[in-house]
Amino acid sequence: MVGQRRAMQAEEAAEVEVLNANLSKMKSVSKKIQASMSRLEQSGRNVQEAIGPVYGNTQRLQVQNANIDRILAAIDKVTQPLDLKDREERILRSRPDRVGLQEYIGSIDRTNQALQNLQQTNLRSNQQAMAELSSLLEIGTANLEGEFRDMLKQDSNPIEPLKQITTGSPYPRISSGKSGQLRTMHAHITTYAAQSTARGDLLPSAKAYANERGHYLMMSLQNLATACKSTARKVDANAIYRQGSNGIGSYAQGILGMYTTEYDNICHIFNREEWGPVLQATCQSSLQAFAATLQALDTHIRENMQTDCYLAYEIIEVVSNTSIQLESKTGELKYAMSDALKPIRETAKSSLSLLLNTTRQQIQQMQSLPQDGNSVPITAEVMTRLQLMTAYLSPLSSIMRSLGDGGWTQTPSAGNSTASIPTLKSFDVGADGKQLFAHYATDTIDVLLSTLETRSRTLLRGKSLQAVFLANNVAIVSRMITSSELDSLLSPSSGGKLDTWRKKSTQSYTDAWKEPSSHLLDVQFTAKAPRPPSTGAAVDSTAILKALSSKDKDGIKEKFRAFNASFDELVAKHKSYKMETEVRRHLGRDVQGFIEALYGRFWERYHEVDKGRQKYVKYDKGQMGQVLASLSG
Repeated sequence: MVGQRRAMQAEEAAEVEVLNANLSKMKSVSKKIQASMSRLEQSGRNVQEAIGPVYGNTQRLQVQNANIDRILAAIDKVTQPLDLKDREERILRSRPDRVGLQEYIGSIDRTNQALQNLQQTNLRSNQQAMAELSSLLEIGTANLEGEFRDMLKQDSNPIEPLKQITTGSPYPRISSGKSGQLRTMHAHITTYAAQSTARGDLLPSAKAYANERGHYLMMSLQNLATACKSTARKVDANAIYRQGSNGIGSYAQGILGMYTTEYDNICHIFNREEWGPVLQATCQSSLQAFAATLQALDTHIRENMQTDCYLAYEIIEVVSNTSIQLESKTGELKYAMSDALKPIRETAKSSLSLLLNTTRQQIQQMQSLPQDGNSVPITAEVMTRLQLMTAYLSPLSSIMRSLGDGGWTQTPSAGNSTASIPTLKSFDVGADGKQLFAHYATDTIDVLLSTLETRSRTLLRGKSLQAVFLANNVAIVSRMITSSELDSLLSPSSGGKLDTWRKKSTQSYTDAWKEPSSHLLDVQFTAKAPRPPSTGAAVDSTAILKALSSKDKDGIKEKFRAFNASFDELVAKHKSYKMETEVRRHLGRDVQGFIEALYGRFWERYHEVDKGRQKYVKYDKGQMGQVLASLSG
């Protein structure tokens, strides 16, 4: 056991010695490594000190190379527009139709881009180049404007709108292909010209369009304008204007068709904000011609107001409707059309009071009236005028609303048209136009009949003749109302006023028959004699006469004689008068109803005073009835 222990100790001691030997070796290696690290660190510092200056120089060289590259690029950029000028000048100094529109527009785009690049450099040395490019761009744009104008001219040959009006065929438009080219040209012209165009002014291409197409519109509509003026002239100066006989309807249709077509062309070429101004400029010259035409028609109407006032009403209706349609389709030209219409509208407004005053003056200036009581032509003329006016209710309603109810009764003084001065009633835009016309017609009839009545008192002798004259004119008025649209337009109150005039004439006529009827009044009763029986009981004429004295009988005879003379005279006058059928029938019946009962009563009492000799009693009851009945036939 002791031996084994010693052997184990010896073995462990040997291992310890080996470990110590290895430890010594590790320390020696560590020292060598530490010495090597020190040398390596020293070498690194030496290398860094040697390479540092070289690296700095390399960085500076890199910066310099970058700067040189940028300078070279800037030089290329500066010289590039100069090189481009030589290339583009050949194209831009030519014409678009020779080099091709697309190529020409591309050249303008490249030149414009080059100019913008030069302007961004802000180098003084580039000023000359920028001036040359600007001049070249100006030439190119001017040539493009010329091509724009030439392309418009190709489709701007004047037409005769009457063909489209009569056949309903569409008005010629600029083709879609050309519209696209024109739009492209306008867009490129705008890019350059917008910088030099004052705010609110049209661009050069828009001005070119307005000039070319404006001339086209004016020349195309010229014949229609001439036709309006020529159709206003009449062979017979006294002929009344017939609705639709003037060319204003065709003129307005031509304007509407051509303007709306032109608006469609504009919408395909220009930008949205340009549509209105370009249309206004394009239509300006033809609108001025239209206004001049209306002014000429207005002069003609004023010179022939009695016969041609209806033309003014027709023009107002036609032009107003055209203006409304243009406004709905284009949103423009409403005020221009309204301004052109204004003179005729004022003339139409003044015509209402002027016609009333003229009617009054014409009657007052009459030197004689028909001595047979016949009506005068002016009555039919005035009623014909009212009948014709019913065909123009729309424009007349507008005019009368602007005047206000009764505004036509004002008499305008020279140089001061009170008809144009608004009143409170003129602001009643909701007033019924038909009712206003009925009031005007009633006022016209009142002026006519009242002035005729006043004049008849001066020029006609005798109430019966005056009454017949008034009744005949009332009959003409009534007949022309019931036989036309006036019948449905005039209110019941208007008919009532006419009945008043009819009753007035009837009363005046029957008053003339009071003289013979006064001889039929029996008031000669004695106190002792019995009162004659009332109607319904038999009358004994012989008995009545026996109760009378000789003087009373003579009085009865004188009454019959006086009645006969007065009655025969009035019958003769009645038959000599020229009466309208309804007037003769109406007046005859009134006289019959008035005289027949009185005469019958008087004859029944006193006819025996003549004892059948017909010396005093000329008519018996039957004969009197026949004579009175003949007054109605």
